[in-house]
Amino acid sequence: MTQEIAVLMEISAPTLDYRLLAPVLIVFGAAVVGVVVEALVPRAARRLTQVVVAFAALVAAMVMVGVNASAGTRIVEAVGSIAVDGPTLFLWGALILLTGLSLLVFLDRDVDDSPFTPSAASVPGGVTEQEAQEAGHAHTEVFPLTLFALSGMLVFPAANDLLTLFVALEVLSLPLYVLSGLARRRRLLSQESSLKYFLLGAMSSGFFLYGITLLYGYSGTFDYAGIAEAVLNPTQPAGLLIAGLGLLGMGLLFKVGAVPFHSWTPDVYVGAPTPVTGFMAACTKIAAVGALLRVLYVALGAARWDWQPALAVVAVLTMVVGAIMAVTQTDVKRILAYSSIVHAGFILTAIVGAHQLGSGAQAGAVTSIEAVLFYLAVYGASTIAAFALLTMVRDRGVEANNVSDWAGLAKKSPRVAAAFAFLLLSFAGIPLTSGFIGKWVVFAAAWGGGYAWLVIVAVLVSVVTAVFYFGIIVSMFFGEPAETSEVVEPSIPTLLAVAIGIAVTFVAGVVPGPLLELAAKAGEFVR
Repeated sequence: MTQEIAVLMEISAPTLDYRLLAPVLIVFGAAVVGVVVEALVPRAARRLTQVVVAFAALVAAMVMVGVNASAGTRIVEAVGSIAVDGPTLFLWGALILLTGLSLLVFLDRDVDDSPFTPSAASVPGGVTEQEAQEAGHAHTEVFPLTLFALSGMLVFPAANDLLTLFVALEVLSLPLYVLSGLARRRRLLSQESSLKYFLLGAMSSGFFLYGITLLYGYSGTFDYAGIAEAVLNPTQPAGLLIAGLGLLGMGLLFKVGAVPFHSWTPDVYVGAPTPVTGFMAACTKIAAVGALLRVLYVALGAARWDWQPALAVVAVLTMVVGAIMAVTQTDVKRILAYSSIVHAGFILTAIVGAHQLGSGAQAGAVTSIEAVLFYLAVYGASTIAAFALLTMVRDRGVEANNVSDWAGLAKKSPRVAAAFAFLLLSFAGIPLTSGFIGKWVVFAAAWGGGYAWLVIVAVLVSVVTAVFYFGIIVSMFFGEPAETSEVVEPSIPTLLAVAIGIAVTFVAGVVPGPLLELAAKAGEFVR
C-alpha cells in the first residue's frame, strides 16, 4: 500500500505548450462559449452573438497557426499525443479557412428563410415546429456544433497515437450526425440522413476500435512511433498487423467516402442542409485524408508492401463506382456526392504512390504529401462554392436539385450558370482551373511512386466523369428553361463564399506556384 501511494505521489502533471495547441484550444473553447450563449443570451441576440464568437475564434486560431508556422514548428506535443509539424499546420489552416467559408453559407437568408429548421426536436410538420417557424425562431446551435466538429477535425490529422485518433473521430462525428438532421425543408429526408449517418458511423467506429485493439496487441503500444518500431522488428504474428490495419483502414476510409464504405455519402449529402453538406464534403474529407496519411506513412510506413496493393484496389473501385453511379443520377446534389467519391479515389491514387516515403525518390519531384495537401485545399474551396450555388436555385420555394430544373438556367441567371459551369469544369480537370493542377500533381506523385497503371485508370475515369459534368453545363446553357424553377437573390455572405471559392479555383489553376510551394514547405511528417 505504501509503495502504491509513493508511485502516485511521483506522478506529475504533463507539461503542455499552449502556444502550439492554441488553434485547437481556441476553437474548442469558442464552442463551449457558444453553448453558454444558447443558455444565457436572449433569443433575439443569439444569432449575432454566435456569429461573432465563431468568426472571432476562427480568426484567432488562424493567427496562431501562422505564428506556429513561422516558427518552423516540428514537434510531438501533449505527452506524445499530438504532432505539430508542417502537414499538420497546413491542414489546420485549410480546415479553419474552409470552415469560415462554410459558415458564410450557414448565414444565407434571414431567419424566416434559413436553411435550418427552427425546431429540430419536434415532429416534422407538427404543431410545435409550425409555431416555432411563425415565431421566427432560429437554430443558432449550428454554430457551436460546427466548432465542436472543427475541433475534432483539427485533432484528427494531428493525432500521434491511436487513442487520441479515436477520440478525435468521435468528437468530429457526433456534431455532424446532429447537423445532418436540421434541414428546414424535407424534414423526414433530413432526419433519415441523420439516422443513417449515425448508425453507419457507429458501425464504422466499432471496426475502427477493434482495429486499434489488434494493433495494440501486435505492437504493445498505441503510439505511432512504437507501432512503426514493432513493424520493423516484429515479435508477434503478422496476422494481427494485417487484421488491425484492415479494420482501422475501414474506419478511416468510411470518413474519406471510399468504396465500398461510401453508401452513406449520397443519402446524407442529399438529406442534410446544403450548407452542412458543403462543410462535410470539404472539411471532413480533409481531416480524414490527413489522418489516413499520418497513420499509413508514420505508423505503418514500413508495412507499405502490405497496404499499398489493397489501397490501390480501393482507389480503383472508388473511382470507377463513383463515376458509373454519377452518370446514372438525375439529382444535382447526388451527382456532386458521387463526384466527391470519385475525387476521394484520385486522392487515394497519390497516397498509394507513397512517393518519397521510401528510398529512391527523385530530387525535386512532387511528393505524395505535397500533392494531397494541394488537392485537398483547392477541392475544398471549389466544393463549398458549388454547394453554395445550389442554395440559389429553387422550385416552388424548395431547392431545385433535379437536373431538369437547371435546364436553361443561363437564360434566367447567366452569372449563376457561368459560376457553376466553371466549378464543374474544375471538377472535370479542365486546364486553367485548380482541378487540372490538382489532378496533375496527384497523378505525378502516383506515377513517381511506380503506379503508372493506376494513373492510367484515373485518367480514363476522368474522361468518364467529364460526361456528366458537361451534361449539366449543356443543359444549363442550351436547354429549354424549366417553367417552375427560379434563381433567388443570394445573401452577401453567400456571394462572398462563392466569390472566394471561384477565385481560389481560378488563381490556383493559373498561378499554382505559391500554394504548391506552401504545400512543399510543409515537408514530411515528424516521427
